[in-house]
Amino acid sequence: MAGEPILVVDDNPANVRLVQFLLTKRGYDVRVAMDASAALEVLGNFTPKLVLMDLQLPGMDGLELTRKIKAEARFADLPIIAVTAFAMKGDEQRAREAGCDGYVTKPIDTRTLPKLIADYLAGDRPKAPEAP
Repeated sequence: MAGEPILVVDDNPANVRLVQFLLTKRGYDVRVAMDASAALEVLGNFTPKLVLMDLQLPGMDGLELTRKIKAEARFADLPIIAVTAFAMKGDEQRAREAGCDGYVTKPIDTRTLPKLIADYLAGDRPKAPEAP
């Protein structure tokens, strides 16, 4: 699905570069936000088909940002995939309760992430892979 718009919300520049490289290489239109306020600003004039949401953001965290995004009618069905480096017991459940549709742990698996995203964009809502 070349050209599909995706928003990546992550405050780690190395993670952003990796994900942006993986997705633009596959033809996606990728926008990046380094924190919640930047993400909300991007969403003011960009309508993604999917969001990759880091849960550990400065200021407003990814869970609260997800709730805020999903509360808007135009984004109610927007797939949001939680991404976290600090996976703790119960985190996936909290992410899903906040409105996340999937859950992926860091480090990002560069082989499976593009397929997972393609599946979500195709309308399949697979369960994200478990932590290794």
